[in-house]
Amino acid sequence: MGQGRDHRVQDYIQPLAFPAGAIVLALALSIVWNMAPVDAFLLSFLVVTVGLQGIWAFLGHYFKADMVAALIGWPAGNPFQTEIAFANLAFGILGLLCVFYRGEFWIATAIGISVFLLGAASVHIRDIRERGNLNPANAGGILVTDILTPIALLGLLALRYLL
Repeated sequence: MGQGRDHRVQDYIQPLAFPAGAIVLALALSIVWNMAPVDAFLLSFLVVTVGLQGIWAFLGHYFKADMVAALIGWPAGNPFQTEIAFANLAFGILGLLCVFYRGEFWIATAIGISVFLLGAASVHIRDIRERGNLNPANAGGILVTDILTPIALLGLLALRYLL
């Protein structure tokens, strides 16, 4: 399965915990605090899947770089890990700031992370096609969230601002 390493099921599905958490938070905001459903889901996805997941990705890429590289199926010791760590930290901070800033800040944060995640998805897909890399952080839940998070965010933005 993974180049010289046995991967567990959780290695493949762990990134899906963030969208699941965002859905639970959105339901709470909508039902308990009476927030409009589109706003509740948009805010929750910005804070949890952009903010918290971005901080989580920073921590992994920065402090556990070799382990994360192995999960992706890429060589350890690459300075790319530090660069991607700080990109994740930047988006993580933007996502968390969505609690305090609304409107165009939400739009800019959602567009920025969508470009980043869809670009990352294209790299993962190319790596699957060219090298058959099915490691968990290349072909697992992270690939799913790299594609579905932008779809959810941009769809929610369209519902909130265009309809």
